[in-house]
Amino acid sequence: MIIGIDVGGTNTDAVLLSNNSIEKKVKVSTDSADLFHTVLACFTNLLDGINPEEIKRIVISTTLTTNAIVQQNMNPVGMIVSAGPGIDPTNFKTGEHYYCVTGSINHRGREKAPVNKMQIEDIAKKMKKDGIEYVGVVSKFCVRNPSHEILIKRILNKFFKKVFLGHHVSGNLNFPRRIATTHLNAAVFSLHKSFFEAVQQSLKEKGITAPIQILKADGGTMSLESSLSFPGQTVLSGPAASILGAIPYAPEKQDAIVLDIGGTTSDIAFLVDKAPLLEPVGIRRGQYKSLIRSLLTDSKGIGGDSTVRVKDKEWIIGPDRQGPAMAFGGSEPTPTDALVVLGLMNEGDQENAKKGIHKIAQEMNLPDAEAADQIFKKCCSIILKKTFEMIDKLNSKPVYTVHEFLEGYKISPRKILLLGGPALYFAKKIEELYHIETVAVPESSVANAIGAALARTTCEVSLNADTEQGIVTAHEEDFAEPISKTYSDDDLMEAAYTLLKEKAMNSGADPDNLDEVEVVEFQKFNIVRNFSPRGKIFRTKMQLKPGLIKGFEDVLQ
Repeated sequence: MIIGIDVGGTNTDAVLLSNNSIEKKVKVSTDSADLFHTVLACFTNLLDGINPEEIKRIVISTTLTTNAIVQQNMNPVGMIVSAGPGIDPTNFKTGEHYYCVTGSINHRGREKAPVNKMQIEDIAKKMKKDGIEYVGVVSKFCVRNPSHEILIKRILNKFFKKVFLGHHVSGNLNFPRRIATTHLNAAVFSLHKSFFEAVQQSLKEKGITAPIQILKADGGTMSLESSLSFPGQTVLSGPAASILGAIPYAPEKQDAIVLDIGGTTSDIAFLVDKAPLLEPVGIRRGQYKSLIRSLLTDSKGIGGDSTVRVKDKEWIIGPDRQGPAMAFGGSEPTPTDALVVLGLMNEGDQENAKKGIHKIAQEMNLPDAEAADQIFKKCCSIILKKTFEMIDKLNSKPVYTVHEFLEGYKISPRKILLLGGPALYFAKKIEELYHIETVAVPESSVANAIGAALARTTCEVSLNADTEQGIVTAHEEDFAEPISKTYSDDDLMEAAYTLLKEKAMNSGADPDNLDEVEVVEFQKFNIVRNFSPRGKIFRTKMQLKPGLIKGFEDVLQ
């Protein structure tokens, strides 16, 4: 059996799955100030009466990193950055403890100016005195040659608890995003580590030794151990879980909208022939433009528990949430209370919900039922307006799915897939208002947790070969080997595939789920100097595609 847990802003959903059915499902309120005990409550409920040895896999999707970024609740960290000529790294300053140093590598990976060791030591002593414990190091062309980063790390190791290096972040070239991503990994590391060590310890006490997998923003998983090196990859894992929970029910050869309507926000995503759209460069959250690979999603600050108020004779819904709906003990009316008044929901304190709607209905001089219906319609229209704005924006530029680049493609959804607690109620109203087929996916209230449970491990490798210099490298993986002048395309692909399989296994992949490999980028250049060929440069990027693990198809029927 396997467990999937999706920590949302309002509720945390959890499921226990066997090969052919949902054995248990749990929904608990999320305590954003103590996510550990929220997750622990899910485990306690799911595992009651279950033999711990039967649990073979656990996948957690968490809002921990996302919340830390939004709330700016991150530890101060140090950054040491070297660029060389051509760009001013002070333009990408991440905080007070940000130092630009001498030393540079060019685009071919050759050293142009050496590292000043004394300068690094002086900076290290200053940061140590200021109480810094974690540091990121980024050299502009580190993916071509990480020697400067490695040397600086050796100097810093005796001063700090952990040093994060830019060349481990991604095989892509993008200096500003690499700085932001390395900083982000360092800044959320201690928070991430404490949370998951606590989870791991609590499971051990319950006799569960199953490996813990963490859901990433790209819809894949990585092992707990891997996540400690790249905690930033857990940003937006919640929306990724929603997309995975919807994929099995998406139409083939058509476009579909995925809406996960939660208590605080509604997450919006799109599928093209069952394939999620991808952020081609990396996600952006607040000031952070990163190299973190992610499924393309967006959120609107409106959900079942959004506060409803009247302003200038207009309904204002959200973006704030003042607590649960009045039907469930809250103090302000919400769209959930409107559903109760309309007779669509029979849960909670019916009278309390009616009091809340009656109060704001009087401000609009409307009967309670009509006010509730207008609130419900307004809530649907806000979500769909944001959705169609996203479609217009996407159709103004090339579209990337997790499988391919679609130049000139225009998204034209024919179906809407709804997830979340109120999905069943919203489906009929949205279809009525917008005349597009709208369905709540099976087990819509916990479909995101099912998506997390069934997500397979994903990863990618970027390989560069230079026959003039006689070397093939994947510095992101700490890989470098000598090659001959006759090194070929086939040699490159074989090396990339071997590296990818090794990385996937180290990230916790099941050997039975390693067949979904694809090449997402390939480039070849001739090196010519003085009109004479000197060699070739090959570059490729290969990935293990996002998707669902095998063996649980019956659960999705």
